[in-house]
Amino acid sequence: MQALLLWECFSFLWVIRMKSLKVNGVERQFAPDEMPGTLSALLDVLGVGPATVVAQVDGRIVRREEFPRTQLKDGQQIELIKLMGGG
Repeated sequence: MQALLLWECFSFLWVIRMKSLKVNGVERQFAPDEMPGTLSALLDVLGVGPATVVAQVDGRIVRREEFPRTQLKDGQQIELIKLMGGG
C-alpha cells in the first residue's frame, strides 16, 4: 500500500514538471502547456516589442526576422538587450 502511494506521489510530480528558460540570468518557470514555443511568443509573454530588442539564444544572436521561427526548448538561455533612444 505504501509503495502504491509513493508511486502515485512521484507520478504526480512527473506529470506537472515545470519547464524553464533562463532569461537575462533569471530562471523563469513555465507549466508545460504554457511554455513559449518561439522567441516571439516569449517576447509577447514578457511584454517586450520585437522592434526594440536584440536577442541571443544559447550564445547565438537571432535576427529579428527569425524571432517567429526560433523554437525554444526547456533549459535554454536567452539574453535580451532592450534598445533605448536618447542622449
